[in-house]
Amino acid sequence: MSDKDLKQSRSTREVEDRKFEERDQVWKPPAALDISIDPPPGKTFRWIRSDILGQPDKTNISKRFNEGFKPVTAESFPNGHGLPVVDEGRHSGVIGVGGLILCEIDNKILEQRRNYYKNMTDNQMRAIENDLMREENPAMPITRELKTRVTFGKE
Repeated sequence: MSDKDLKQSRSTREVEDRKFEERDQVWKPPAALDISIDPPPGKTFRWIRSDILGQPDKTNISKRFNEGFKPVTAESFPNGHGLPVVDEGRHSGVIGVGGLILCEIDNKILEQRRNYYKNMTDNQMRAIENDLMREENPAMPITRELKTRVTFGKE
């Protein structure tokens, strides 16, 4: 076979018709807390516990409202998006499911809240380190090794 015959028998990729096999979608049970709507710009959605074991959790709700969370009503979305709505009680008209209500918070407040708790954690870690340093004896030094590892599957 000559070089000319080889070149003629080859077809270019543009000519080839390659069909991609689409994978079958795997069925999985729907998640009750998935929401099909995006929060307004500058806001974040969070699910807040309103009931526990069928009893209202007034302490948690008032604490979250004081932090800046505001309940999201179904009326704030014109077509409703098929979201479940609390029918009765104190939170009627609010999007909610299974003892949880959907709330929104301003991103600036959320960032301030994160920084506050990060500073609290850092202060606690410094206090622990200072206590260890104070209790350390040169004859028996305290060694600390703080490290976190996350693994998946077999090692």
